[in-house]
Amino acid sequence: MGQSNGIRRVTLQDIARETGYSINTVSHALRNKDDIARETRERIQRVAQDMGYMGNQIASSLRSGRTRTLAVILGNMSNPFYGIMADTIQDVAAARDYSLQIMCSRERAELEQRLVESAVSRRVDGILLFPTNDSLPTVKRLQALGIPFVLMSRTLGDGVADSVTSDEVQGAHLAAAHLIEHGRRALGYLAHQRIVYSYEKRLEGFMRACDAARIPAEDRHVYSGAMPERDWHSSVTACLLDWHRAGVDGLFVFCDEEAWHVQSVIQQTPELQGWDVGIVSFDNIQGTQFFPADLCSVDCNFTEMARRGVDLLRDRIHGDDRPPRTVTCPVRLVCRGSCRPKG
Repeated sequence: MGQSNGIRRVTLQDIARETGYSINTVSHALRNKDDIARETRERIQRVAQDMGYMGNQIASSLRSGRTRTLAVILGNMSNPFYGIMADTIQDVAAARDYSLQIMCSRERAELEQRLVESAVSRRVDGILLFPTNDSLPTVKRLQALGIPFVLMSRTLGDGVADSVTSDEVQGAHLAAAHLIEHGRRALGYLAHQRIVYSYEKRLEGFMRACDAARIPAEDRHVYSGAMPERDWHSSVTACLLDWHRAGVDGLFVFCDEEAWHVQSVIQQTPELQGWDVGIVSFDNIQGTQFFPADLCSVDCNFTEMARRGVDLLRDRIHGDDRPPRTVTCPVRLVCRGSCRPKG
């Protein structure tokens, strides 16, 4: 048997001796080849498992030209959205016999570019990229290298690259309409920063709902911070104080993480305590994780995005050369009472 670091490794020869089959038959059976009878394959695979055999992934990748590994480059792991996306992609990828390399760009384009180079140097078969606001150079680099990739959750425009997103416009429309249906008529759309694609699409949906309900322009308030993280708390507090004084009674907040921050600011700021304001957000983190403050939220469809992203990437890995595709996954609104219906 082979030996590495003092650990005895089971080889194909060992399995051949144990089963009485040739090394070639054992090799084909372990790779589930159809030229070996099903009963023979199952027996060899069972013996190999009992003996503790582990395949040589490096040798396999050299033969096939593929590593069966995907890189996933997330935005900001402090946001539960990305943790849930990573978990969901892991489940989908594992079901398709892929392993993952998880990386995090921290929403910084220069770090994102370094992570892409690292993933390529490790011979990943493809990349699922959650792009930053400045990802176009990264996309052009991937295209030049010929590395299959799919943009996740955001897109840089139709025809630029394959992308999978949730229906941002419809989701924001549902969120604002939910507030309006529950008696809220002076609305604010609040976002930490102008995230590529998502910010504008959610603003579009918000405005469409306001148009449909004939909300006057003076009762539509929009705020995006676009400032360093350390200033977010003070700036959002100032914004909420202004909106409270202006009579705003309904908030559509960009994502759940930010909405929970908003709820915390309201609870901790004496001037805002007792404010009769409804809040709706986007992502539906509570659909998969517990959080003590209930929140009405648009379900972004984590499972469908992960499934469509992995399958689209797999198609590209196997030679699909059709023009770039944009996949939009359906959304739904989950009410948990934070809309606070007016009596």
